[in-house]
Amino acid sequence: MNFKQVKVGVVQATPFLFDKAKTVERVIEWIEKAAKAQCELLLFPESFIPCYPRGLDFDSRVGRRTDKSRAHWLDYWANSIEADSEEVQKIGEAVRQAGMYVALGVTEREPVGGSLHCALFYFNQEGVLVGKHRKLKPTGLERYIWAESDGSTLMAFDTKVGRVGGLICWENYMPLARMSMYQQGVEIYLAPTADARESWQATMQHVALEGRCFVLAANQFVRKSDYPERYQEDLTEEPDIMSAGGSVIISPLGEVLAGPLWNVEGLLTAELDFSVLAKSKLDFDVVGHYARPDVFSLEVKGQPPICKI
Repeated sequence: MNFKQVKVGVVQATPFLFDKAKTVERVIEWIEKAAKAQCELLLFPESFIPCYPRGLDFDSRVGRRTDKSRAHWLDYWANSIEADSEEVQKIGEAVRQAGMYVALGVTEREPVGGSLHCALFYFNQEGVLVGKHRKLKPTGLERYIWAESDGSTLMAFDTKVGRVGGLICWENYMPLARMSMYQQGVEIYLAPTADARESWQATMQHVALEGRCFVLAANQFVRKSDYPERYQEDLTEEPDIMSAGGSVIISPLGEVLAGPLWNVEGLLTAELDFSVLAKSKLDFDVVGHYARPDVFSLEVKGQPPICKI
């Protein structure tokens, strides 16, 4: 029996913070780099467009907003991206030319109402935006800038490179959210994040071993100096390196295939051997012979069926 061999890539890079147009160009540059490396699937970090606003509090307190609060919000809102936009079409054309699948972390702006979501956009090999996952539960002060989602975007996709799906950042600490991906049969699990702690590596290894899937985790590399001058006064207590990265690729048996990458931009690549995926099910299959449907069941309200792309 012939098993698939799939080359995947994970981008660890720095966006042009709070600059949508320039960051779109940077996305395209990394897509082109990954195409030269012959990647078939590429993952970008959480909220790569326009950035993850680490270190900022939007000058807000419980029960208090200021003109500065609204000015910072407007800046972030204006540089967030809509699904039906020229920017997405431009990225889609780059994806089409590269001929790969791309999952891109963005802050998505609703066209009606204006709410923002932390989202993962999925592009097929033809450059079509075929679906998106929105973060179910923003963490901490993220709840101030991002709206919540629901089960309708807990998506998985059948692709030529395998069944793909995933969760964003600390959604991966939500056992039932993970299980919603496992019961979709995800083989390549995507975990874009903003968590640069060393402990995140253990979480990614756990997901790989628990789900018996390949795990791709992507984070940004960001220094304080990368922020626009208008935000520098708000970052005086932040370290010079605000996000060290830690992007990594892990096998279904918990083995690190590439990374973790620290304190630098880069493209991680790995060849995924699907025979390892099959071997990993010998002694554990979370939705197969290790499951107990007579004891446990999970209903995910609104979860769509697996989409073939």
